[in-house]
Amino acid sequence: MLDQTTKRKIDSARQILVGKVPDPKAQVEQITTALVYKFMDDMDKESEELGGEAKFFADNFSQYSWTKLLDNKLSGQERLNLYDEAISNMSKNPHIPQLFRDIFKGAFLPYRDARTLMLFLKEINEFTYENSENLGNAFEYLLSILGSQGDAGQFRTPRHIIDFVVDVVDPKKNETILDPACGTAGFLISAYKHILKENMEIALTPDEKLRLMSNLVGYDISPDMVKLALVNMYLHGFPQPKIHEYDTLTSEKRWDETFDVILANPPFMTPNGGIVPHKRFAVQSGKAEALFVDYILEHLSIHGKGGVVIPEGILENYTKDFTKIRKMLIENGLYAIVSLPVGTFNPYSGSIKTSIIFFDRKIKTDSILHYEVRHDGFDLGRNRNPIKENDLPEAKKLILALAISNKKVNSEKAFYLDKKEVLENDGISLNRISYKKESIHDSYKSVELGELFEVEKGTVQSSKNVPGEFTFITASEEWKTHNEFSHECEAIIFAMGASGSLGRTHYINGKFIASDLCFILTPSKKYNNKIDLNYYNNYFVLMRDEIIKALARGAAKKAINQRNFKKYKVPYPEYSEQLSIMKKVNELNVEIDKEEKEIQDRQNAIAKLKEKVKNYIL
Repeated sequence: MLDQTTKRKIDSARQILVGKVPDPKAQVEQITTALVYKFMDDMDKESEELGGEAKFFADNFSQYSWTKLLDNKLSGQERLNLYDEAISNMSKNPHIPQLFRDIFKGAFLPYRDARTLMLFLKEINEFTYENSENLGNAFEYLLSILGSQGDAGQFRTPRHIIDFVVDVVDPKKNETILDPACGTAGFLISAYKHILKENMEIALTPDEKLRLMSNLVGYDISPDMVKLALVNMYLHGFPQPKIHEYDTLTSEKRWDETFDVILANPPFMTPNGGIVPHKRFAVQSGKAEALFVDYILEHLSIHGKGGVVIPEGILENYTKDFTKIRKMLIENGLYAIVSLPVGTFNPYSGSIKTSIIFFDRKIKTDSILHYEVRHDGFDLGRNRNPIKENDLPEAKKLILALAISNKKVNSEKAFYLDKKEVLENDGISLNRISYKKESIHDSYKSVELGELFEVEKGTVQSSKNVPGEFTFITASEEWKTHNEFSHECEAIIFAMGASGSLGRTHYINGKFIASDLCFILTPSKKYNNKIDLNYYNNYFVLMRDEIIKALARGAAKKAINQRNFKKYKVPYPEYSEQLSIMKKVNELNVEIDKEEKEIQDRQNAIAKLKEKVKNYIL
């Protein structure tokens, strides 16, 4: 647990730097370099107090010791020059381990203000290398201020999401664990803490603890992230962290390695020009998210398991490579999908819709739990303030019930996909909307929209300059029915207006125009003369917001994928039943109109009485 004193010192160090080093990532790098510098000096002093010798600041590097750096006899400029020279040369120090040389590689001082440096070094001097766990927690807090998304699409995974994934996967002390896009090593540190916690009754022996530390491995393409991960793990007590600068998607050097557990939140962004993977991938996609999932599945041991954060495209992109990835997931023990609300990764990447997938080759179940998290214990604003509502405990409970006992627990947020049905589905969709029955009555069968209707996308514009002979029916409350519509036949326009911001419809100069965010639905050949458009018009008016919520994707401009829209299931009463329903609806509408007229008459009468009261008084 991070104590407030340590938190205050870290905040103070950042505030000293902010005027000269405004970038949060650069602030973290400067504090990291200075902390390691100071801790090496602390360890030298401890060695000397025990009768030994300084081992880090020895020979020619003794001139750079922390004590000499803070000597009051130095002028501000002399101190600045000495510090700059020290951190620039420290990677060449033969007396320090390779880990420390890697940390100092490329280190430099980005400002030349002596007063700022002195204030900063005094704040760093308040830290001492005594308890690696406390320092590790302090460093985790320091890393939490990294707020900008990286060039490769990296963004920090919130601590509570990391811990949730690790708790569900439940890594064991003898299992090898990999994060192939480790960033600052958050998943690896959480896995380490989880295993220590699970072994509290009979504590791990020193040998078991060292073996556990050697079982945790991380890769990252960014040398800056590797440096931060090394320090993070070192400060959590790892003497030789196994963090490697490695391009997981293009290098074959470590391809033959396998692991018992894989935990990751890999980058979602594909660089310009795509990625050219080597030939050992099962898919030859140019998309980073597809390749990372492929890599993870192909590097599981025979009884491997894992938890991975993925973008929504993994579940519903219908290109050949993504379809193959979904088949691979099911074949490798996919048993749970936890859908996270947009905003989970605020402020780092708030608009991306993500899910967590859990897979385990040992688990035998015919079902896949699809759980929709609506609240994760924090609001979805930029600051992510704590709230009482938290669906993660229930999600974990349902996941473990399925994984351990093959038991399906009812919940309004849970839906169970049948693996056989998924594999038979065109495109092997893992989007619950492709299977969930949306019916207003249990006795009605559910039919995909693409089977009931021919679905066209706007823009649709009549070639005629005069109104046509057919009725136009709109599913939007904002746009009224126009009696004459230039189109080949009667149609429903799924035109979602202001509430969904997904498109508008217009009737201009005798022509109907639908935006490219609208869908035009005309009865399919199979269901021609078997559909009452008035029934489905009313259905879409009532269900519009729910359909938008289920299918719309995007941030500034929301859109619905046409294929997903076609697969959305709606109730299909027989044609005679549709007519019967609409007859009752029309009768009820007559009653509603009558009641509304009476209400209006009463309101008018009340208004007249109020006017009389006003006249008497005034």
